[in-house]
This record gives sequence, C-alpha cells and structure tokens, in this order.
Amino acid sequence: MLIFETVILLLLAGALLAVLAKRLRVPYPALLALAGTAGALVPGLPHVTLDPELALALFVAPTLLDAAYDASPRDLRANWRAVGGLVLVCVLCTAFAVAWVARLIEPGLPWAAAIALGAIVAPPDASAAAAVLRQLRPPQRVLVILEGESLLNDATALLLFRVAVGAAMGEAFSTWEVVPMLLLTCGGGALFGIAAAWVWIWMGIHRQDIAVAVLVQFLGTFAVWLLAERLGLSAIITMVAYAMTIARLIPGRIGGRYRIASYAVWEVAVFTLNILAFILIGLQLRGILERLDGWRWQDAAFAAAACAVVILMRFAWVMGYVGIARLGRRTAATPSLEGGLVIAWCGMRGIVTLAAALALPEGFPYRDLILLTAFSVAVVTLVLQGLSLRWLLERLGLPDDGGVEREVALARQATASAALEVLRAAKPGRAAEVLEREYLARLQPVEGGGEDLAGLQRQAVAAQRRVLQALRSHGTIGDDAFHVIEEEIDLLDITADPRIRDLKAAADG
Repeated sequence: MLIFETVILLLLAGALLAVLAKRLRVPYPALLALAGTAGALVPGLPHVTLDPELALALFVAPTLLDAAYDASPRDLRANWRAVGGLVLVCVLCTAFAVAWVARLIEPGLPWAAAIALGAIVAPPDASAAAAVLRQLRPPQRVLVILEGESLLNDATALLLFRVAVGAAMGEAFSTWEVVPMLLLTCGGGALFGIAAAWVWIWMGIHRQDIAVAVLVQFLGTFAVWLLAERLGLSAIITMVAYAMTIARLIPGRIGGRYRIASYAVWEVAVFTLNILAFILIGLQLRGILERLDGWRWQDAAFAAAACAVVILMRFAWVMGYVGIARLGRRTAATPSLEGGLVIAWCGMRGIVTLAAALALPEGFPYRDLILLTAFSVAVVTLVLQGLSLRWLLERLGLPDDGGVEREVALARQATASAALEVLRAAKPGRAAEVLEREYLARLQPVEGGGEDLAGLQRQAVAAQRRVLQALRSHGTIGDDAFHVIEEEIDLLDITADPRIRDLKAAADG
C-alpha cells in the first residue's frame, strides 16, 4: 500500500512539474530529472525494484510507437545522410568513446560492461528538444533530423547493448556471428513490423467500440514488441515499421471521434510513462548509493566523464558534418552553422537511457555504477541542455522556413475543392448551399484586420457552450443530452475551420 500511495503522490508531483515546465517554457523531462534526483534523497520513500526484462517493453514500446506514428518517411528520405550519420556513426562513436574513458577511470570494468554503458548513454532523446523547438518554430529540417534521429538511434544503441550484455554475461560471439545477426534482426524486424501492421488492419479491431479499440492498441503494441524480442529481432526497428505502416493505412478507415479519443489516451500514457521512468530510477538510487558506500569522488568522476564524452562527441560529429557539407557547392539542403549548433546541443538523454539501464540483469558487472552513471547523464544533459535550449535558439535567430504552412495551404485548397465538387454535383437544396458557402469561406485567404472565419467560429462555439450550460443548469435538459451536444460542439471546435491550430498546439499556446 505504501508503494501505491507513494507512486500516486509522485505522479501528482510530476503533473505539477509539467505545468511548471510549461510556464517556464522548458522541457518537462528536465524538471522530472531533478525530481527523480530529489526522490533518491527523501527519507522514508520505499525501495523499488523493477524486473529488468520488463523495463524496455514497458517504457520504450509505447513511447516509440507514439513518435513513429507521426514520422514522415518522405522527410526522412530527404535528410537520410544527416539522420543516418547521427543514428549510426555518432551513436557508435559515442558508445565506444564512453567505454574507453570508463576503462581509463575504472580499469577493473570489463570491456563488455563498458560498451554496455556506452550503448546505454549514447542515444539522445530528441523528443524533449523537439517539444521546445516546435514552440519557437525553427526551420522544419532541424525538427525532421531530430525526430528521425530519435526514432532510429535507439535501434543502433540497443543492438550494441544486447551484444555487450550477452558478452558480459558469458555468451560467446564472433565477428562472423554478429554481422549476420545484426542484418537479420534489423531487416527481419522491419518485415515483421510491416506484416504485423497489415494483420492489425485485417483484424478490424479499430472498428470496435472506442474503449475496446484503444485498449487493444496498447495490448497490440506490447504484443508486437514482445514477439519481436522472442524471435530475436530488433524490437525498435519492428515498432518503427509497425507504427509507420499503420499510420499510412489507418486514416481512411477510422473517423474523427475515434482518432481524437485515441490521440488523447496515447498522449496521457506516454506522459505517465516518462514520469514513472524517472520516479522508479530515482527510488532505486538510494539503494545504489548505499551499496556503493555513498557518493565517492571516483563515482562522481566516472559519471562526469561520461557526461562530458556524450556532449563533446555529439558536437564533434555534428559540427564536423556541417563543416564538410559546406565545403562543396551550396544548395538549399546545405546545413547552416546555426542549425548545426542547435542539433549539436539537442543531445538530452531520456527515457530510453533510463529504461536500458533498468534492463541490465541482476548480477551484471558494475551494475550499480552503470545505473548511477546513466541517471547522472540523463539529469545533466536534460538540465544543462534542456533549460538552455530556448535561450540558444533565440540568440541564433533561426527563422521558420514556412515549408509546413505552404503544404498546409496546398492541402487545404485541394481538400476543400474536392468537397465543393461533391456538393455541386449533389441535388440542389438548402443544406448543400450552406455547406458550399462554408467550404468557399475556407478557400478564401485570411486578410489582416477585421473578423476572420476562425475568430467568428470561436465566438459561435463559445456562444453554443454558454447556452448548452444554461440549459442544463436550469434543468431544461439532462446530462445525457448535454454530453451528446457537448461532443458535437467539441468536434466543431476542433475540425470545422482548418486554419485553427490543432488541438495540441492550442493547448501548448
């Protein structure tokens, strides 16, 4: 009961910290990292242990699917060199550099354990940085590179982690075995993810009751991850392929009501998992410090060295890539120095680093030191880089390239024109005339000054809400009727005018 009460209180604290982070306009994982550190020092909190085999599936699978669902294959293909360099070269160089430095400071650390540590702290969690950057509207290419990196760098790091952990626990590997295994796990994972997505669509569960369908979404996510693990495939690659395939197949098969409910549930779930990850590792830190006989200067030096290596290696790779790219003929795709600085500074470690550290098996060499170092790297990078990212971007003054807005305008015109064709071909009537005027209004550009369609619509929706509330307050209608009409007004508020910002952006603003 004590653990349950503690988790409830800490979840509430995490929610309040997220509200504070929004007011301060900083990534909320930065404040969660500080809270997790404080949790290790608060007397009276219980010791908590988590099954290592559960950590990655519980924390990474839903978070990764949520990110991969929104990814753009077109944009990733257009920036494959930059993304590929960060995903492969930067992650591997960082992992081996951390391992080398760790061995210098702690010579007794086996090479396999040192490489496992490097793999744990190598992949940045760019989603925290992207959440801040979206509020400041930098060039779209910067966001695409960061989001693409956050999707795929985990696969590289966790494959290396898997091999290193196996070697440290006594499994024998040779180069001739590792290379085919990596090819099989990556390629097989992609094929399995695509096949699983088609099976999901074929089963038609998305056509069931919303509550059942959303629940089965989560169950399917965990099932696909666990099956990939059992088959020896890359669960990361599998999940990315699974999510991106569903994102291409599902939109025309579900309605807006289902989509709104599903997105809301996933947003809350991912937020809760981020809080739990920092809470759980924070609650384990006290036991780690006790077993390490307190915070020794050697441990502090070990963690500080890992922090320095991950930050410096990212800077070296990103700025080196930008410098080489700018030596040739300049084009629109040539990276800028300012954009390179932003990407280099977006190296915060987050939930994947914490989950991988928690996934180390009991009895792993130097497990406590590695857990302590992983948490230190996450806290330092989230606090140092996360809290200063907004300041850096404002000083660099990177302008929004307007690419998304141009594509939105193009899509709006095409979809509204398609609707007008249907209406004009229909039987003439009052309803067709009303809808036609609405779509014609959406096609008209919004001029500065005066009331525009969005402003009038917000006033109309607010008036409907006031009247509906009054009807219920006076007893004219009951709650059942109230909720039916409330949902209809909500849908109008969200979807009727496409120029109104999407629900999440409006909430963030």
